[in-house]
Amino acid sequence: MAESMKGLKRTCRCGELSAANIGETVTVMGWVQKQRNKGGIIFVDLRDRAGILQVIFEESECGAENFAKAEKLRSEFVVAIVGRVVRREGAANENLATGEIEVRATQVRILSEAETPPFQIEENSKTKEELRLKYRYLDLRRPDIQRNLILRSKITTTIRSFMTDEGFLEIETPILNKSTPEGARDYLVPSRIHPGAFYALPQSPQLFKQLLMCSGYDRYFQIAKCFRDEDLRADRQPEFTQVDLEMSFVDVDDVIDVTERMVQRVCREAIGLDVELPLKRMTWTDAMNRFGSDKPDTRFGMELVNVSETVAGSGFGVFTSALENGGSVRGINVKGQAGMPRKRIDALVDFAKGCGAKGLAYLSVQPDGSYKSSFAKFMTQEQLDALVTAMGGEAGDLLLFAADRDKIVWNVLGALRCELAEELGLVDHNRYDFLWITEFPQLEWSEEEERYVAMHHPFTMPVDEDLAMLDTDPGKVRAKAYDIVLNGVELGGGSVRIFQNDVQEKMFEVLGFTKEQAYNRFGFLLNAFKYGVPPHAGLAIGLDRFVMLLTKAESIREVIAFPKVKDASCLMTGAPDVVDQAQLDELYLALKSVEK
Repeated sequence: MAESMKGLKRTCRCGELSAANIGETVTVMGWVQKQRNKGGIIFVDLRDRAGILQVIFEESECGAENFAKAEKLRSEFVVAIVGRVVRREGAANENLATGEIEVRATQVRILSEAETPPFQIEENSKTKEELRLKYRYLDLRRPDIQRNLILRSKITTTIRSFMTDEGFLEIETPILNKSTPEGARDYLVPSRIHPGAFYALPQSPQLFKQLLMCSGYDRYFQIAKCFRDEDLRADRQPEFTQVDLEMSFVDVDDVIDVTERMVQRVCREAIGLDVELPLKRMTWTDAMNRFGSDKPDTRFGMELVNVSETVAGSGFGVFTSALENGGSVRGINVKGQAGMPRKRIDALVDFAKGCGAKGLAYLSVQPDGSYKSSFAKFMTQEQLDALVTAMGGEAGDLLLFAADRDKIVWNVLGALRCELAEELGLVDHNRYDFLWITEFPQLEWSEEEERYVAMHHPFTMPVDEDLAMLDTDPGKVRAKAYDIVLNGVELGGGSVRIFQNDVQEKMFEVLGFTKEQAYNRFGFLLNAFKYGVPPHAGLAIGLDRFVMLLTKAESIREVIAFPKVKDASCLMTGAPDVVDQAQLDELYLALKSVEK
């Protein structure tokens, strides 16, 4: 039967004790990790969020009643134990922070009994994730998950401290907003008081933080909860948290400077990592041409090489037809892999097709300098030699080529270099490579909508010298936009905002909005701009992704207390779920039957 604490007060957490406490009488409380009865002496590993502590019960020290209670202890019982800290008999346990000591118990109270859990509470659990998420309240007891969430708390505290020191004000923005469908799908919330009308949950605080700049608040930040109704990946959730900031009277370098220093302090205080400033910068064009990605992993080489000019006169139709259609031919050099089995090369071809390619051409430079290739018969020896030279090929190298529109070639080779780098052990997982990507295209053409869409959002300022091209060649306009990347993952991004009405109206025009449509969606912002708006810029960093990378977790689910799974459901609570008809009636909603 469970007991009360009866006036006992915890004096410390389990993992906080050390050799410095030897001789002290302490009261510790927590969960039983395991109990081992050796006949006459009982060993209990007691666990709380600070760590594990070994407790020893001997009847001569704790008495018959307490010894009998200790015999009943099972995994996950919650107990309070009073005892004396002593040096551990025998060799210290180097795997425990408390491995030099143990507690000789004099008293124990069973505060709560527990059923046998569906899986063992242990680090690096091999239990299927679905089962762990169903019992997430148990999974959260695991020491590695607890370390992740403790570090997350430390990171947010550090961010708040830094931003306050820099003169930023923490201001909350609304959760119930107006839907502005430009980008990902909104989560909608029906209004009971306004039948047929809906709120939208924020995809970001973008418009409100710009309004705060119009209102003179100068420097704003928020640890903001955001929502997007989109397909999930390992690093994506329907609800996520971002470190959101906005600044007035600034340009690109000012936002980058404060962000770099914030990242530097977080890394130093969270994991003891010294980040050297300034961070490297790379234009979007360079990133795509060199790495095939606007979030390149620069921890290894294998950069893309454009060989379009080299193969322009060849007889290989795959190459020449791509060039005739305005595309390119590019390759990567996989050093030392000329002997890769044909079966594995065929698997790489399938991988490339999964990334949008029609296929993948290859050429291996044999140890004797001869070539094995999927296209050698279509090219002369001189053309093949020139191609190998252009690729920096040497004996033992495997050269892989993609030919298509630039967007497809970049996507294929960008993904392929990362796939091969992991497979070949080229990635140093103890290295943290931060990088800024700048000068993104302002616009990209949507085949589906047959119009230009904003690559970031419609409030991003074009590069000053490109403004005139909004009328003449909008596809070539660069944006004052910037993303911060860590180890091939986009941590966050931002931009300088448009603050002149004529530029904003021109941007809406290029995007295909009439003036009426623009004011219908964004009128409250555009009207605010009529009353004096300062130049302003901002950025948002994905907190979940940042913590995931700093903890080296495999998924952001490992750094979020109660995450959703890939279909946006919660296995623990069963959300989303049906609601009562009365609730639907109050909201004037009727459900349409859908065939599964």
